[in-house]
Amino acid sequence: MTDPGAWQRLTRNPSAIVAAGVLAMVVLASLIGPELLPASYREPGPNQYAAPSLAHPFGTDLNGRDLLYRVLSGTRLSLLVGLCGAAISLVIGTAYGLISGYAGGRTDQVMMRGVDILYSIPRLIFILVLINAFNSTLEQFAAERGWVWLVDYSRIAILIISLGVIEWLTMARIVRGQVLAIKSRTFVLAAQALGQSHVRILLRHILPNLLGVIVVYLTLTIPAVIIDESFLSFLGLGTQAPRASLGSLLADGASAINPVRSFWWMIVFPSAFMALTLLSLNFLGDALRDALDPRAKS
Repeated sequence: MTDPGAWQRLTRNPSAIVAAGVLAMVVLASLIGPELLPASYREPGPNQYAAPSLAHPFGTDLNGRDLLYRVLSGTRLSLLVGLCGAAISLVIGTAYGLISGYAGGRTDQVMMRGVDILYSIPRLIFILVLINAFNSTLEQFAAERGWVWLVDYSRIAILIISLGVIEWLTMARIVRGQVLAIKSRTFVLAAQALGQSHVRILLRHILPNLLGVIVVYLTLTIPAVIIDESFLSFLGLGTQAPRASLGSLLADGASAINPVRSFWWMIVFPSAFMALTLLSLNFLGDALRDALDPRAKS
């Protein structure tokens, strides 16, 4: 079970407090900020590559769009992709690891060899195949049912699903290893002796003892998904214009760097928001790991 002193250890960890505060500010800014900015910030303007000023704190881009609005909107989209992709990997990886570890024997070996095979598939090729194979089909399916929002975000939806399907492999291995250690404990053997079903044992006795490990790894999976999405968007394979993510904004910033004149704000501000998000998530994950470690000292 989760150590009752875990919360006290977490709240006494300065890095955890700072990371949680920074992450909360980034999330609130990305959720509320774009709605509070003037409507004119959302549209192209006449001032191309305007330097940061009181009118445009983060400057403007090639089309005169306010960079502050685009950075906040891009952070929101990247966080959405990270959360949804991590949630998919959490469900698949936890269920797969529970079944594999609890079944043991030949079933466990076959399931783990399947994980090894999936690890050998290049991520980029896998995502490209999914996008090219299902994007047009999903757009047509959504258009026939009048789901305009899904038509606009069909590519992002496929990207979220494909990233979630990729990231569950490590989660499955971690959960499986924990289940192998837990299933031989006295309370599990007692439940089996009482004739409880396998599903009940997994859900009522084993899964609650894995929540700490699962939560910790979830906080580390979110930045991994965000990095993958940003990398794909940087290459032009992820988020498409006019929508923006942190990866696509970094790609725009990289294209604005040249020997003649460098529009530094195009890459500095998206990079800063990505760094704050990823660092806070990683520090929070490390703090949760330390707090939930039963060997941690008071």
